[in-house]
Amino acid sequence: MKLPVYGPRLRKVARRHFGWPSLRPGQFKPMRAVLRRRDALVVLPTGAGKSAIYQIPAVLLPGPTVVVSPLLALQQDQIAALNERDDPKIRAVRVSSAETPAQQREAIKEIREGRAEFLFITPEQLSDPERLAEVKALKPGLVAVDEAHCISAWGHDFRPEFLALGDMIKGLGRPPVLALTATASPPVRDDIIERLQLKNPEIHVSGLDRKNLFLEVAYCPDENYRWRKLTALLDSAPRPGIIYVATRRSAEELAERLTDAGYPADFYHGGMAAGAREQKHEAFTADKIDIMVATSAFGMGIDKPNIRWVAHVALPDSPDSYFQEIGRSGRDNDPAQALLLWRSEDEAIQRFFTGGAPDEVELRELAAALRSGPKNKSELKEATGLGPRKLGSYLNLLEQVGAATTGRGTKLTVPNFAPLPAAAAAAALKEHERQQVVARSRTDMMRGFAETRACRTQTLLAYFGEDQPKPCGHCDNCAEGTAAELVEATTDEPFPIHAKVKHAEWGPGTVMSYEEDRMTVLFDEVGYKTLSVPVVVENKLLVPQ
Repeated sequence: MKLPVYGPRLRKVARRHFGWPSLRPGQFKPMRAVLRRRDALVVLPTGAGKSAIYQIPAVLLPGPTVVVSPLLALQQDQIAALNERDDPKIRAVRVSSAETPAQQREAIKEIREGRAEFLFITPEQLSDPERLAEVKALKPGLVAVDEAHCISAWGHDFRPEFLALGDMIKGLGRPPVLALTATASPPVRDDIIERLQLKNPEIHVSGLDRKNLFLEVAYCPDENYRWRKLTALLDSAPRPGIIYVATRRSAEELAERLTDAGYPADFYHGGMAAGAREQKHEAFTADKIDIMVATSAFGMGIDKPNIRWVAHVALPDSPDSYFQEIGRSGRDNDPAQALLLWRSEDEAIQRFFTGGAPDEVELRELAAALRSGPKNKSELKEATGLGPRKLGSYLNLLEQVGAATTGRGTKLTVPNFAPLPAAAAAAALKEHERQQVVARSRTDMMRGFAETRACRTQTLLAYFGEDQPKPCGHCDNCAEGTAAELVEATTDEPFPIHAKVKHAEWGPGTVMSYEEDRMTVLFDEVGYKTLSVPVVVENKLLVPQ
């Protein structure tokens, strides 16, 4: 049987309906997977055209495309870009809390009558059984999950409300699923696949090396040195730019100090009122704010191509966070800069953020509440008195230890053979401790990135499971020549990159990278470990799986 030729058809749609003369690297293969009705997980950096991967094939597929994404601002930008072409083949509508019931009904009607192709929706809307049935009746041909790392407890910007998304998609009739994200290390990818219940998905990871982005790291012995390095950047680099800090208080204090010193800056963090956050977001997008000092809350939904630099004045909690945050600069492909100014004390802040175990009594009461019959989150919140974020986190843990599951109508219930409440709470605490060990290992990897003399791009991509054969040439270590020296000094590799190995104490793992006489292994149970290659070889610490 002759296989269909997808390339010309995809390029024709790109030109005719979107005005794009060609496809970007990394787009064609996942588009082909979508047309073949395969599930797919796609990791592409910010600004590399992830949205096109579902938008172009959607024109060729029968049935509308349902797009699930976590932020209304992000949805609105994508809807505006689609509708400005005034083409019914790519018209988009939305059903969310931002629309009135009449507007929601009209959006569904437009899709049903073929006057719109894309339905943007939030997980909260799909959690309503009536809404789910309504969307299922539209017979969607594809579900695209944008910012898919939000479904993972290991992903930056975890959203508890995403947890039932796999069951919701099943409730839609289980059309093919396309999961999209800008950053996903191996544990996050595994989590996305499991939670979205992807069936034998194609995994496409490409373009993570941002060649227009210069990576630079400086160790700061004290705060005065860090201040001088930061202001030197502000004096020399064009604007706008973002400065990431670790805490809300730091955001406010640094913005005030910069403004007083003649560098007009504003701040943004999750503790602000929603209206104030939206106002500052819009002001930054409209070039009314040149320097934004922010916590990691200032992230998704920033669709601004001309950000010239991103500075971190604290060690990020993981390479996942760091990679996503620096990816917001240079989206226009012009030169941009990522500067990390770190101190040893920064690690203590991250250790503090990852601390704090769940309350065993609260976990037990939640597990007991689930046993009294299927309940939605509102009912569980009322029964337990837990806040929405804590409730989501606890349900995530109970789900992972087999004590909670999503039942009919997205109500939560107890699966067959689930542990009793006391055992469920104990198992959930143990699972939380395991997750904390892995989280701390990721902070260790971030410090390793900061301290390395090797090519920073190679080090970063190795963390994400990608092999970069040559030094990048656009980081401080490459510029200083230390990266090339370390390539020559690296010892023989006892196992190939990505080889599956086993350690007597830490269990199974995957070889991620080598640097000089050290190797990094990602273990399933304890996270990332850096080992001495001679010691591994001499004592046979690792065996192939």
